[in-house]
Amino acid sequence: MADKGKKGKDAAPAAPPPGAKPPDKKDEKVEEKPPEKKVEPKDEVGTRKGCRRYKWELKDSNKEFWSMGHAMVKILSLGCLIGSLIMFTGSIVHPLLTLIITMEISIFSFLFVIYTFAIHRYLPFVLWPIADLLNDLFACIFLGGAVAFAVQTRQSIPMNYLVALILIALAGFFALIDVCLQRKHFKGKKVKRHVLVPPTKEGAKEPGQGPGAAKPKEEPKPADKKAEKPKEADKGKDKGKGGKK
Repeated sequence: MADKGKKGKDAAPAAPPPGAKPPDKKDEKVEEKPPEKKVEPKDEVGTRKGCRRYKWELKDSNKEFWSMGHAMVKILSLGCLIGSLIMFTGSIVHPLLTLIITMEISIFSFLFVIYTFAIHRYLPFVLWPIADLLNDLFACIFLGGAVAFAVQTRQSIPMNYLVALILIALAGFFALIDVCLQRKHFKGKKVKRHVLVPPTKEGAKEPGQGPGAAKPKEEPKPADKKAEKPKEADKGKDKGKGGKK
């Protein structure tokens, strides 16, 4: 009896009856894998949004601004212009000179803030390299003209006035250096042609193959020589009949 009881315990469980429903899979716990984090590229914005995108733009913009030398040139130009204003305080100066100097200081400061805080990355409709290039060219012209005008309008040039003019000339020279640095942005770039031409879709039908396209005219086929021969034979018969009559 004991052996029978042991055999009953060791026996496999009985199969479910045919009318019974199988157990639901929903009740079984399925281990879900945690979502994998996307690896963003270091050289591109990728799918970054919000603060993450601004942090990347800020870092990349400052890296480009300082590594290419634009920041140092603009800081030197600003220092020279501010120093010239300080040196002009002890002497009588034409208001046109102060106007030109303050105008250039405001423009250089504006561009420095734009590039430092990566604001230009969110204004793509402005061609910033070209705008900066034009600003440097006009700065050279205005500052050079200001030095020439200041020398012509004074008969005697005191020491502080001369130092101020030298600082203005240096600011124009640094702007000219920035023009040479701006050329790096245009190297290796070609003008895009056929930008407004829409791309051809794959599998597009060639002209003349659409449902509403006109069918090409078929050239008239030359008449068969075999068909012409029986006609000539018939004409010969008719002539023979007419001669008999």
